[in-house]
Amino acid sequence: MATRVHGRPLAYLDNAATTHRPRAVLDAMDGFSRTSNANVHRGVHRLSQVATDAFEAARETVRISIGASEAAEVVFTKGCTEAINLVAQSWGTANLREGDEVLLSTMEHHANIVPWQVVAKATGARIRPIPIHDDGTLDLSALDTMLGPKTRLVGIAHVSNSLGTINPVEEVARLARSAGAKVLVDGAQALAHLPVDVRALGVDFYAMSGHKMYGPMGVGGLYARRELLEEMPPYQTGGGMIRTVTFEETTYAGVPDRFEPGTPNVAGVIGWAAAFEFLAGLDRKAVQHHEDDLLALASELIGSQPGVHVLGPIPSSRAAVVSFVMDGIHPHDIGTVLDQEGVAIRAGHHCCMPLMARLGVSGTARASLALYNTGEEVHALAKGLARVREVMT
Repeated sequence: MATRVHGRPLAYLDNAATTHRPRAVLDAMDGFSRTSNANVHRGVHRLSQVATDAFEAARETVRISIGASEAAEVVFTKGCTEAINLVAQSWGTANLREGDEVLLSTMEHHANIVPWQVVAKATGARIRPIPIHDDGTLDLSALDTMLGPKTRLVGIAHVSNSLGTINPVEEVARLARSAGAKVLVDGAQALAHLPVDVRALGVDFYAMSGHKMYGPMGVGGLYARRELLEEMPPYQTGGGMIRTVTFEETTYAGVPDRFEPGTPNVAGVIGWAAAFEFLAGLDRKAVQHHEDDLLALASELIGSQPGVHVLGPIPSSRAAVVSFVMDGIHPHDIGTVLDQEGVAIRAGHHCCMPLMARLGVSGTARASLALYNTGEEVHALAKGLARVREVMT
């Protein structure tokens, strides 16, 4: 990477927070803005039609990429957080009642906890945390025991943003279905690292983020089975999601339009589709092998440092994340010193306070890897940790 920080080459190891965008994504967004910029849907002039065609082609690209049955099952949102809020406020408010249960894993991001707390308070439903083992893996036996006639939904991260744990989503979905419960997956961290086929996984809802998978910020989406979308009331209202409006009554558009009010982020959606196409054009097995090698190297170099403890499962059960603590040194101090060495990581609770409490730490330092990272950058991290000890002890 050509960027320098504090006079040093930047080793960007904060990809779980956001990834950088390839030229194909930038060119797609720039091309739309330069040649096709117009508002989508309902326009009768040529440029609006061109923009609409590009927008809906992007929806089809997403559909193909995640294995959805039809494009109508892809709802564009601002990102994964809005997608989960859509499910909670629309499906949750309409379906949860007093005494119903929502099961959420202990490793969930706040974005898959807080929306359900809001709906639970409004409906009288109850949230129950699914335990995890000491190594940061999901306790499937506990989940099986917790499932029952009151369970309405199981929420699970496909990949933990904090530990990198890859959860057995297909097995979770099988167990949930046997209890008659719906399954919501937070896929924010998965799409950059894993092939995703929503039908093969057997899930009902799958939330997605563009900027975690080499796409633009401020765009993402929700996959939901069409029969569920058809039954769900609008989450937000405004132009573009209606059929008719009078002062007495409004009738709503079909899916997915009913969930996309207002002017969408057209350039962002087109850029996001380009990110899917970028990934599809790569040898994903080679990318996986490269990331696995980097993860193994980082786990070894970090874990062998004096006073450093790597959290989470063994590398083979993790995506490209190494979360760790150093004896007597606050994660924020680790991140600050590493920044002076040109190494960018994330430090804190990673929007996973319940998980941090379960692990008995206030926060962690997190190095997260991507396909463009190198072994030299991992070595720079290890060298930087030696500097952290010099400065802080």
